[in-house]
Amino acid sequence: MADIPVPRPELSEAAGQRPDGGVGSPGSRAGATLRAAPGAAPGAAPVLDPGHAAAMIPAAVPASVLEMLDVLRRHGHAAYVVGGSVRDVLLGRPAADWDLATDALPERVVALLSDAAYENRFGTVGVRRPDGVHEITTFRSDHEYADFRRPHRVEFGDSILLDLARRDFTVNAMAWGGPATSAGATAAPGLEPATSTGQTIAPGDGPAIEAAEAPPFELVDPHGGIGDCAARLLRAVGDPVVRFEEDALRMVRAVRLASTLDLTIEPGTLQAIATCAGLAQHLSGERIAIELGKLLAAERPSVGLRLMAETGLLDVAFPELAVQRGVPQNKVPGEDLWDHTLRTVDAAPRDRPIVRLAALLHDIGKPPTQADGHFYGHEAVGARMAEVMLRRLREPRAASERVALLIRNHMFTYDGGWGDGAVRRLIAKIGQEALEELFLLREADDVGSGLQPGDAGLDELRQRVAEQLAARVALDRADLAVDGFDLIRELGLEPGPVLGRILDDLLEQVIADPALNDRPTLLLLAQSAIEEGA
Repeated sequence: MADIPVPRPELSEAAGQRPDGGVGSPGSRAGATLRAAPGAAPGAAPVLDPGHAAAMIPAAVPASVLEMLDVLRRHGHAAYVVGGSVRDVLLGRPAADWDLATDALPERVVALLSDAAYENRFGTVGVRRPDGVHEITTFRSDHEYADFRRPHRVEFGDSILLDLARRDFTVNAMAWGGPATSAGATAAPGLEPATSTGQTIAPGDGPAIEAAEAPPFELVDPHGGIGDCAARLLRAVGDPVVRFEEDALRMVRAVRLASTLDLTIEPGTLQAIATCAGLAQHLSGERIAIELGKLLAAERPSVGLRLMAETGLLDVAFPELAVQRGVPQNKVPGEDLWDHTLRTVDAAPRDRPIVRLAALLHDIGKPPTQADGHFYGHEAVGARMAEVMLRRLREPRAASERVALLIRNHMFTYDGGWGDGAVRRLIAKIGQEALEELFLLREADDVGSGLQPGDAGLDELRQRVAEQLAARVALDRADLAVDGFDLIRELGLEPGPVLGRILDDLLEQVIADPALNDRPTLLLLAQSAIEEGA
């Protein structure tokens, strides 16, 4: 296994980084500059200058987060922005979650900040602000990872460096903030909870305790995350095998981050994923599903999915997909069923998670139905397999049923010779809510098959569906001019299967001819059905 590089000298010495990992933050908020490392070969990856990296962050931090940092520091506690938000700023991406770490114990954080709640054993306090809920976690070190999923024991600490050392990847192991002020340290005891504005006041009616000017904010980067951001590398903190043995989900997260952040997994880390892939069997379906959902929201999920296949993660987490490799497809020359699936997923709209999930699973029924170059009935088999798989992942039942519906019907065919009744039957069969998703899946499937985007026949069908919906035609029982109570009252029917069959027969006739949908006509048709022994 390749050795995992330690933080590079050009980050700690040439760039002025302190031995403890801190980087002083100059007052300038200018954008970061990229420069070649001293002695680097021409064309080598540039290095993000630490000083300028630190200057990028203040302008991006929300006012509510700056306020929380200030309150904690003024009252005797170190406080830092940590994790993904720092990484995203350095990668030039909008940061979504601004979370903090501090040496203050959870109860202390709740006492200092308004609208704070602490309801877990991992030291995380949720603080509600107008821009959302921010998580503030006490510095900690994890111990006794015995099940490859989570620590059995969490120990609170007082060091940001130890807290960063337990994190997964170097780009996530950076922090921006600062230590407590000396005045705040003596003023901390006995404070009342914060007001709604976040301004902490002393007991009684006195003014807030004044603190000395705080030390400057700093960017703490003990593991070379700045350089890895510049090189767009995803590297484990320390020994990657140890990191993945602590929590096997980190392997799945690695391929997801590589896809969503456009990063390359560092070779030693990638090899460790292949070595430890079998540990993924210990992960719960829910945790895998969360990562899968985030991966499918990437611009090109195929990047992460291919990494899963190459490292063996796919065989453990999604064996139904792993068996697609090597299955021949008469689609794109030189590509197999797995390649077709990946093309289809990438072609599906990223803002439609149900369609993306259906695109991933739409052909899982092909390997078990393969015979003489055909896959007869693969859509029905695949729909059943998808339901089983999504149940294993603990996906919501409604989502699982919708995905199965799309897979079961994704092989539909349309031609211009369809009558209006056929269009209405398709709407009734699929449902108005799912029909556009089915069309989007078909379009993605076509692209995955090597066809050009845009299907004139599908556009025509969309137009005809819109016309039928605009005419407000009956498409389900609720649209009929009679209901079960009418048939019971007028025709003496009893509740039961016969009643249901008659209503379904009436609906079928109305779908074929909407003019039949009036109460007297439907009662006559129902009476005829009874006499014929429906």
